[in-house]
Amino acid sequence: MANGYWIITFRSVTNQAGLDQYAATAGPVIKALGGRVLIAGQPAFAYEAGMAQRVAVVEFSSLAAADAAYRSPEYQATVQHLVGAAERDVRIIEGL
Repeated sequence: MANGYWIITFRSVTNQAGLDQYAATAGPVIKALGGRVLIAGQPAFAYEAGMAQRVAVVEFSSLAAADAAYRSPEYQATVQHLVGAAERDVRIIEGL
């Protein structure tokens, strides 16, 4: 079975404190739900139509596990820290 991944890009951050609170609370929740943050931060390079936006990639054991973790009440509670603080795009994809 292929792994599942969250691909997250932050379109804008208007309140760094809210983003910091999200990061502090989301990390332990993601880990407890079986996820592993592979990358998080600003890109070193952005090519073609790429934008220099904050990016995170989180790995799970399967696509179903990635989706269940995202939809979980525990994770959704951490997302509330982003309300009014950041706008982002989240995609969940299956690995090869």
